[in-house]
Amino acid sequence: MNLFGNMSTNHSSWPVLLVIYNLPPGLCMKRKYMMLSMIISGLKHPGNDIDVYLSPLIEDLRLMWDQGVEVFDEFANETFKLHAMLFCTINDFPTYGNLSSYSVEGHEACSICEEDTAFQQLKHGRKIVYLRHQRFLRTHHLYRRLKKTFNGNQETSGH
Repeated sequence: MNLFGNMSTNHSSWPVLLVIYNLPPGLCMKRKYMMLSMIISGLKHPGNDIDVYLSPLIEDLRLMWDQGVEVFDEFANETFKLHAMLFCTINDFPTYGNLSSYSVEGHEACSICEEDTAFQQLKHGRKIVYLRHQRFLRTHHLYRRLKKTFNGNQETSGH
């Protein structure tokens, strides 16, 4: 995230937002129901050290899942024990690798295919292209009916 709108800056900012998902769909993505838990900032992205920044949040979530926290409900004028859990994370693919300690580079970069990842190393470079992901599409999906596909080297017929 670029806070200052200056694309030539050497600064990196990663916001960590918490969203309340047990609200109606029309409300859960409204700004007033999102909480900015932290901003990780620095000269470069946190990379594999992201766990250092997230550990206080994880500790709080673990406490709220295991024991719960007493909170006051002003509308009902009573206290109750609030429990919480981490439902999902939304991030880019490199961050997914950092959060899950999974390799998202190289020949086995697909977390679904793993060792069955279909890849090809380009002849005149070090780039790897990943192939055959249309196999996850429904049988009659529009992309399965394409006459030509690009496999990293040349156009070929079929899939």
